[in-house]
Amino acid sequence: MSPARQPPLVTGISPKEGPAWTKVTIRGENLGTGPADLIGLSICGHNCLLTAEWMSASKIVCRVGPAKDDKGEIIVTTKSGGLGTSTVSFKLLKPERIGILDQSAVWVDEMNYYDMRTDRNKGLSPLSLRPSNPLGIDLDQGKIPQKDMEETFPGMSGDFTSENFSATWYLMENHSGTSFEQLKISANNLKKQANKKNEGSLAYVKGGLSTFFEAQDALAAIHQRLESDGTEKVEGSMTRRLENILNRASTTADTLFQEVLGRKDKADSTRNALNVLQRFKFLFNLPLNIERNIQKGDYDVVINDYEKAKSLFGNTEVPVFKKVYSEVETRINALRSLLLEKLLQTPSTLHDQKRYIRYLSDLHAPGDPAWQCIYAQHKWILQLMQNCRDEFISGQRVGVGALELEGDTRASALSRLGHTSSLKRGGSLRTPRPSTWRFETPQQVQFVEKLSDVVIGQLPNFWKLWISYVNGSLFSETGEKSGQVEKSKKNARQRQSDFKKMIQEVTNRLVKLIRGALLIGTLPPHEQSLYGGWENKAELTGQWMTQVIHTARGCHDALSALEIPNDLLQVIQDLLVDLRVQCLVVTLLHTTEDIKRLAEREDWVVDNEGITSLPSQFEQCMIQMLQSLKEPLEVKPVETNVLLVDQVQDQATELSVTIMKVFINCLDNLSTKTDAEINATRNVAVDLSSPDRFSAIQEDFNPTAEQRLLVILSNCQYLERRTFLNLADHFEKHGFTGTEKITRVSVEAVRELDRSLFDAYIERRADPIAGALEPGIYAGYFDWRDCQAPTGVRNYLKEALVNIIAVHAEVFTVSKDLVPRVLSKIVESVADEMCRLMQCVSSFSKNGALQARLEICALKDAIAAYLNSKSNVSFKLALETLPQLHSGGDKKLLEELLNKFKSSMQLQLTCFQPSSVQPVKR
Repeated sequence: MSPARQPPLVTGISPKEGPAWTKVTIRGENLGTGPADLIGLSICGHNCLLTAEWMSASKIVCRVGPAKDDKGEIIVTTKSGGLGTSTVSFKLLKPERIGILDQSAVWVDEMNYYDMRTDRNKGLSPLSLRPSNPLGIDLDQGKIPQKDMEETFPGMSGDFTSENFSATWYLMENHSGTSFEQLKISANNLKKQANKKNEGSLAYVKGGLSTFFEAQDALAAIHQRLESDGTEKVEGSMTRRLENILNRASTTADTLFQEVLGRKDKADSTRNALNVLQRFKFLFNLPLNIERNIQKGDYDVVINDYEKAKSLFGNTEVPVFKKVYSEVETRINALRSLLLEKLLQTPSTLHDQKRYIRYLSDLHAPGDPAWQCIYAQHKWILQLMQNCRDEFISGQRVGVGALELEGDTRASALSRLGHTSSLKRGGSLRTPRPSTWRFETPQQVQFVEKLSDVVIGQLPNFWKLWISYVNGSLFSETGEKSGQVEKSKKNARQRQSDFKKMIQEVTNRLVKLIRGALLIGTLPPHEQSLYGGWENKAELTGQWMTQVIHTARGCHDALSALEIPNDLLQVIQDLLVDLRVQCLVVTLLHTTEDIKRLAEREDWVVDNEGITSLPSQFEQCMIQMLQSLKEPLEVKPVETNVLLVDQVQDQATELSVTIMKVFINCLDNLSTKTDAEINATRNVAVDLSSPDRFSAIQEDFNPTAEQRLLVILSNCQYLERRTFLNLADHFEKHGFTGTEKITRVSVEAVRELDRSLFDAYIERRADPIAGALEPGIYAGYFDWRDCQAPTGVRNYLKEALVNIIAVHAEVFTVSKDLVPRVLSKIVESVADEMCRLMQCVSSFSKNGALQARLEICALKDAIAAYLNSKSNVSFKLALETLPQLHSGGDKKLLEELLNKFKSSMQLQLTCFQPSSVQPVKR
C-alpha cells in the first residue's frame, strides 16, 4: 500500500488582491496529482473550481469570483489529500462601477441600472443616472415645506438635472444647516469632478494602453510589408491584389449571407421591441401585480409600485403608457375603497386601524380617513354600551352563579352573625348548606361589570388613536412625511372640541346607564324611560353595591391612567359619590331590618354578668355593618368624603339612631310577649349549630314574665355601660361624625326603657307584699287597743320577709347588680305601707304599742341593708306614731323579743347581709 498523501497547503498567491474575475496564480504543496484529482477550490468563500486550471502539484491558475467576504483564505481540496489549508489570504476589491455613458477600453457587459430602492418616501426616477450627492458632503435636509419653496422660487426646480435648476433652492432644501467651510469643500469637489471629466480622454488612453500597443504593432507590421512591396497603385501590386480580394470576399459574403443578414435585421428589430417591453414590463405587468398583491394583502408592495409608476408615467404623453396607467388608477381607486371599508369595520385592533390609515394617506385618499375612523369607533362604542343594556333588560344574558342564602339576595348581617356565634360556641367552620342555596348574581351587578369591561376594553384604544392623530404618529413613526404630519396636527387642533364632546358622550352614557340600573331617581324624567327598565329586578343590598362601587372605581382608575383630563371624568366621580351614599343608606336600612329580627334569637340564657347573648349579637351585627361600609366610605384620590357632606351626615346619623331605637324597641317587645309567644319564637329561631343552646332547649328553660323583665333590665344596663360606648368608638373609627348624638339618644332611650321595665317589675313584686300587710296585721280581729302582751313577731311579718327573700333570690339568680336597686324599692314600698297603716290607727294600748314597735323594729333591722332615705323616713314616722316606752321592763322585753326573732330567723335573714349582695369581681 502507498503511504497517504499530505493535505494540500497553499503558501502563496499572486496577485494578493484584486476585483472579481481577477486571474490569480496559486502556489503551494500537494496541490493534486492531476486535473482529475482537483475536486475543490474556494477563494474568500466563493467556489472557483470551474475556472481552475491545474498546472502542477505546486501551481494552479484560476479566476476569483464575486465572493461575499472582502478577505479570506484559499482552500484547495483533492481526492488524494482531502481538505487543505492556507497560510496566505486574498483581499477582494470592489470594482469601480462603469456608467452607461462612461468610456471604456474593454467590452463591458450590460448591467441593470434600475434603482432597486423600495422606500416609497424617497422615490427617484429609476432611470435617473444622476449622483445622489453631487457636492460630496453629508445631506442636511431642512424642514421647509415644498409648497413654500415653490412660492419662493416660481418656475424653478431643486433637481439639478432639470433645465430650470436653481442652486439656491437645492442648497436650502439639502444643505440648510451646512456650515460655510463645508460648502467651500463641496466647491472644491465640483472642481475636481470637472477636471476629471476634461481629462477623460487621457484616462481612456491610459486605461486601454495595452490595446493601443497591440493595434500599433499590427499597423506597423502592415506598414512595413507595404513598404517592402512598393506603394504605387499599379496592377499586380500587393495593394491592388488585396483590394480585389477584399471586394470579391465582400461580394461573396453578401451573396452567401444576404438571407442570414435579413433574418438578423428582423431579429434585431424584434429584439429591440422585446427590449422595450422588457424595459417597461414593470408598467405593463403592474395592473395584474396590483390585483395579486391586493388579494394577498401586500398593500405595501402595491403602494410602492404605484408611487414608482406615478413618478415615471404620471405625466406621460405616450398613448400606450397612458392607457396602462389609467388601468392602474382604476385599481388604486378600488383599493382606496377597500381600505376605507376595512378601516371603518368594527371591531378592529388599533394596529390595523393605524395601518389602514397610513395606507390611505399614502394613496392620497380624499377626506380625512383618520377622523372617519375615530367617528366610527365612537359610534360603535356607544352602540356596544346600549346593546349591553338591552341584552340584560330583555333577559338574554344569564348570570354567573354565586353562593348565597335561599330566598334572600344578600348575605345579611344577621346570617353572618349566626355563623360567627356558632363558631364561638364550638360550631363548625363550614356550615353545611344545601345546593338550593345557590342563586345568580343580580343582573344589575353583572350589567355594571359588563358595561365597565366594554368601556375599559374600547376607550383606551380610542384615546390612543386620537393621541396618534394629534401628534402625527399615525403617518410617520420616525418623523418622516412632515407634510402629512403637519396636516394631521392642524386637523386635530380644529377637531379637538369635537373629540372632547365624543369622550363626554361616552362617559355620560356610561354614567346614565349605571344610574338607570341602580339610581333611577337621580335621572331626569325624560331619561328614565331611555336608561331605566330595571323595575322588575331585585333591589341591590349593601354587599352588591360595594361590588358595584369597586367596579366603578376600577373603571375610573383605568381611564385616569390614560391621562384623560379630570373634567371629562368628573361625571364618573359624581356617580361614585352617589353610589357610595346609596350603599351607606341601603346598608343602614337593611341592618335595621336585621336588628328587628334579633328578638327571635333571644334564648334567655344569662351569663355570669346577668346578660344574654342578645346585646353581644347586636354589637357584632353593628360592627359587621360598619366593616362592610369600610370600602365604600374609604376616600380614594380625587374622591370626596361623603360623611363630611351635611345632608349625608344627617341622614346617616338619623338612620343609625333608628337602628339603636329599633333594638331598644325589640327589648321592649320581648318584655310584653306572653309565654306562648316566647316558646313559639324560640322553637323557630333555635340555632341547631350551637351545642350549648341546644342543651339549653333540652333542659326546658322557660323564664317567667318577671324573670324576663329582670333579664331585659340587666341587658339594658349592659347596653348603657358597655355596648353603646363600644359602638361609639367604632362609629368614630369609621368616620361617622354624629357619634355623640347617636350615643346620647341611644342612652336616653335605653334609660327610659329601663325605668318603665323597672317600675313594671316593682309593681308586680312590691304591690302583693305591701298589700298583704294590712290583712295580716288585722287577721283574727286583732285590735291595737285591746291585745295581749306581745310574745314575739307575728306571722304576717315573717311572711312578708319570706316574700322579700323570694324576690331577692329571683333577682340574685339573674343579676347580682340588680339586687340593691330592686330590694331598696320593695323595702321602700313596704316601709311606706307600714307607716300608712300605723298612722291609720286611732289609738294604741300599752301592749298594742309594744307589739307594733316590736314588729316595726324587727322589720327595719331585718332589711337594714336596703334602707334608703325614703324608707328611713317612713319607719321614723311610723315609730313616732306609736306611744313612747317609759318603763325599763318594756324596753327589756322589746329587746328580748327582737333577739328571739333574729335568732329564730337567722338563716332566712342571712341573704340580707351586706356582704352577700356585693357583685362578683371579674
